[in-house]
Amino acid sequence: MLTVDYDLLGVRPGMRVLDLGCGEGRHAFEAYRRGADVLAVDWGQHEVATTAEWLGAIAAAGEAPAGASAAVARGDLRALPVPDASVDRVIASEVLEHITDDRTAIAEIVRVLRPGGRVAVTVPRYGPERICWALSDGYHANEGGHVRIYRGDQLSERLSEARLRPTDTHHAHALHAPYWWLKCAVGDTALTKTYHRVLVWDLMKRPWLTRTAEQLLDPVLGKSFVVYADKPA
Repeated sequence: MLTVDYDLLGVRPGMRVLDLGCGEGRHAFEAYRRGADVLAVDWGQHEVATTAEWLGAIAAAGEAPAGASAAVARGDLRALPVPDASVDRVIASEVLEHITDDRTAIAEIVRVLRPGGRVAVTVPRYGPERICWALSDGYHANEGGHVRIYRGDQLSERLSEARLRPTDTHHAHALHAPYWWLKCAVGDTALTKTYHRVLVWDLMKRPWLTRTAEQLLDPVLGKSFVVYADKPA
């Protein structure tokens, strides 16, 4: 399940792509399959190990083009283990809302991006996220949980303050918003688990009905807000 539009991000073979807060690697996998040289970074040991395992499986299955490379590193997004101006594209998907000092993390993104490089930042959208917070303290009030809710204009302003130039925006995952509302309201009940199975089915089969419905609903209910920004050349 991709939140970032790789055509808007402009990932091309041979580019150096940094996936920050990679989780279990979903965005790193797609960049690798598109022929990029990928470095996936996360603080969690389990996430790093899982991403490395799946990247190895992609390579073994021949799903990545010749010349592409992939590596994984454990690191703090406020002090990235990456040289200055060394990457072409940065993905920071659903991670800044976990970081108290998000301005330092954004400054690190600017530091490692080459002039003319582009970043895609995704965060939970204000409206659907506010409902989740209202329904359940446990959703966010835990170690490593969400520490803030971004408004779209607030995130764009923070990127601009760091001397990035925001360009395109969109929303994603409208069908996932009701799932999280259910989970926050009633927990892992039979209804919640049934809805989750529907989401997995949709992810695997991608039928035209649900894909069309989500495309129409994303501007209204999209769970994630995505902004793309360029570092001036």
